Amino acid sequence: MSQPAPPPARSPRSRRRPARWPRIAAALVALALVAGGAWWWQQRRAASDEGQWRTAAVERGDIRVAISATGTLSAISTVIVGSQISGQVTEVLVDFNDPVEKDQVIARIDPSTYQAQIEQGNAQIAAARASLAQAEATLVNAELDYRRKADLGQRQLVARADVDLARAALDQARAQRDSARAQITQQTAATRTTQVNLERTVIRSPVDGVVLVRNIESGQTVAASLQAPELFTIAEDLGQMQIELEVDEADIGQVEVGQRVSFTVDAFPDRQFRGEVRQVRLSATNTNNVITYPVVVAVDNSDGTLLPGLTVNAEIEVSRRDGVLKVSNAALRYRPADTQASGATGAAAGARGGGDLSADFARAAEPLALTPAQRAELDAALAAIRERTAARQQATAQPQAQGAAPAGMFGPGPGMRAPGGAAADSGQMRQRMLQRFQQDFAAFRDSLDEAQRAQWDAALNAIAGARRAPVYKLVDGRPQMTMVRIGASDGSSTEIAGDVAEGELLVTGERAAP
Repeated sequence: MSQPAPPPARSPRSRRRPARWPRIAAALVALALVAGGAWWWQQRRAASDEGQWRTAAVERGDIRVAISATGTLSAISTVIVGSQISGQVTEVLVDFNDPVEKDQVIARIDPSTYQAQIEQGNAQIAAARASLAQAEATLVNAELDYRRKADLGQRQLVARADVDLARAALDQARAQRDSARAQITQQTAATRTTQVNLERTVIRSPVDGVVLVRNIESGQTVAASLQAPELFTIAEDLGQMQIELEVDEADIGQVEVGQRVSFTVDAFPDRQFRGEVRQVRLSATNTNNVITYPVVVAVDNSDGTLLPGLTVNAEIEVSRRDGVLKVSNAALRYRPADTQASGATGAAAGARGGGDLSADFARAAEPLALTPAQRAELDAALAAIRERTAARQQATAQPQAQGAAPAGMFGPGPGMRAPGGAAADSGQMRQRMLQRFQQDFAAFRDSLDEAQRAQWDAALNAIAGARRAPVYKLVDGRPQMTMVRIGASDGSSTEIAGDVAEGELLVTGERAAP
């Protein structure tokens, strides 16, 4: 009897495959546990570093400071066309929004009254000329009569009284001739005046522009006895317009000619338009005890989008700082509840007065287009300042290591209140700083030309007069005070400079205990 064949033998590879998958799964699980543990450790370490403090990072970016105001769009030049004469309007040749050219006829007034006056004046001139001819004839006769009687009087053939009467008649004839001439002049002038009024019956546009308002209709009578009636309002050029903004007195000191303006109008809410400050007027307006000043903004309207009379919501860019260090305003407002929290190192930072100023000086010199010789003078002055700053920091650190309270180079640190809280101390300190800056850069300033010198002096004044305030850096889990110089602010962030760097964390508050 035959026996059944044995089952085929499995290869070694097929026997090992079921045992490999558990090892792979175990490795994946272990890897996931390691990654999760690493993430948990990082989060725990970050929480440990941050501790109880809320922070904001020092960033590098742009700060734009703007003033908000409202106003109305209008044409740069708007001309009101009136009538200098009275009469009935016989023809109106333009309508609203019609473009017109200079000296174009836009309306006519009935000229018949003035035409009749001209005819009457011409007749009066003719009569005056006839009177003149008669007076001249009388004068010639009077001259002949006087000559005859004067000759006879010399020979005593006529009485002396007859000679005098002849002379009087001659003078009278001359006066009548002069009177006739004056009458001709008077009538001619009156006729010319009537001719001018006749020409005024034709109303012409005084400028090139667009008709904004038309106040008359054909057949209407205008009366110009007391004042010229307003017939048309013509905008000279709507391609160039202006905005008259009302700026509050608290902000007017920051507005200057040439500043950029962005604005919107309700008619086009999705568009933003641009302009430029052209004039800051001195005529203040008092409205319910609120003082405002008119600021005129020039606007390019070459595409004809904007219309006269639109209400404008504008922002005047009074300051713009690009690529500066900035931080949230919360970091400038923060003050620790416990003054010991900042430690002795914070006092030392405050005494340094905001750190090294050499970077600010170098940045202020960039727009001056310095020559190599001028650059060498600047580098020498900056090197001396850096050496002095390093020596001052080293001298400040020595008393701190010995447990003594450090003192600032010029008394209390900038931005700190002196004993008694005298505000004058801050001004005196800034004046001393400015004097020190002037001494440090005396040689460099002498190498500049007049224009460069004026720009450099303004930069030094700005650096010395900059406001300063304490901020608290998070160092080793503890807030450490340092003084920074404050620049422009847009309401949420503020430009700072001093002993801070991009990416550093500044304390903005304390976290509530869990």
